[in-house]
Amino acid sequence: MVTLSRDELHVSVVDPVSASMNFLNEIASRFPAAISLAAGRPFDEFHSVTDIDKHIQVYLTHLRERGLSPAHSRALLTQYGRTNGHIGDLIARMLDVDENIQVPAAAVMVTTGCQEAMVIALRGLCAGPDDVVLAAEPCYVGLTGAARILGVEVVGVPESDDGLRPETVREVAAAARARGKRPRALYLVPNFANPSGVSLPVPVRRALLAAAAQEDLLILEDDPYGLFGLDDEPRPTLKSLDADQRVIYLGSFAKSYFPGARVGYLVADQPVVDAAGRHTLLAEELSTVKSMLTVNTSALSQAVVGGMLIDSGFSLRTANQAKIAFYRHNLATLLSSLQRYFAGTPVRWNSPSGGFFVVVDVPADASEELLETSAREHGVLWTPMRFFYIGGGGERAIRLSCSAIEPERIDDGVRRLAGLLLR
Repeated sequence: MVTLSRDELHVSVVDPVSASMNFLNEIASRFPAAISLAAGRPFDEFHSVTDIDKHIQVYLTHLRERGLSPAHSRALLTQYGRTNGHIGDLIARMLDVDENIQVPAAAVMVTTGCQEAMVIALRGLCAGPDDVVLAAEPCYVGLTGAARILGVEVVGVPESDDGLRPETVREVAAAARARGKRPRALYLVPNFANPSGVSLPVPVRRALLAAAAQEDLLILEDDPYGLFGLDDEPRPTLKSLDADQRVIYLGSFAKSYFPGARVGYLVADQPVVDAAGRHTLLAEELSTVKSMLTVNTSALSQAVVGGMLIDSGFSLRTANQAKIAFYRHNLATLLSSLQRYFAGTPVRWNSPSGGFFVVVDVPADASEELLETSAREHGVLWTPMRFFYIGGGGERAIRLSCSAIEPERIDDGVRRLAGLLLR
């Protein structure tokens, strides 16, 4: 019988952050009665199985109105299909309606979740061993995990309490170049970031675009939470402010529709010129990478999402009014509960203006051992912030999520957390 040495497997297989996330799932399965302030998924009750068939039928009607024959429509939904997808035009219309982003359909690649979009962008941009990606730190583990699989180095750009600072980006880029590296792109979540909850003011967004131009960086803008602010204040995407096509926009329908569809997208309208002077778009060039990963995104899932977009008038903001109200109430409840149970104690927390997450500084080592104690003895789950740091950090901080839980259970969860931290 063949026996393999774990030490000889790729680093992504034995990645401690991935192992930690598996530990979270394992803890949740062992303590099913615990209140989870760890899960960042959408609330289950917003998802209806009947919507799947409804939206497929809406999409089929759309195809018929476009003049497609039944045979052509059937092939579109049941065969492999175009690598970059068949609803790019609908996504482009949605981006125009909701985000004031104007791009041609050819600039949109439909991906299998936003995670695939990250892998494709990193693989396409980082061509040599010295190419690195900068990322706001603490950083979403999906980005760092994707980079680890590809062997791409991620260099953390520390966030301040009010978010990413352009001068810090410039300093980190210069330091990377000083050690022989070539910074290719900057990854960030400008709206209610996971895990920090921070949202960048508009002047900072403009200054980051200027800093990226000065440092010759592309920007990978990930925007899964932009709909879910505590108010209706406009928060323009970096892509909508992008005057020189420096931003590659990463999106997903996981939070705004349902994650089981596994439909995301990448918007890359940057022109690419070959040696013969021929021009294409970056999204078209990256299709080769996608074709070797997933061949194409599920045609059925694209049809479901396409029907939803048509049904909503191409506005996720309109389609998500109930979700927006729910998540606003949940975040306000979480912040109110933290004030109720921790005011006047050594525990401190930030106050995000939207999204799913709050970071809490705690007077203890927020270790996996403490999390197990929390689940077993106090019946509450949370996420250690150390999982989100590239080179160490966050040892005395936790992330609380309020998205996947009934509002009335949030207060009870925070009360249980106080029993753990103030004992």
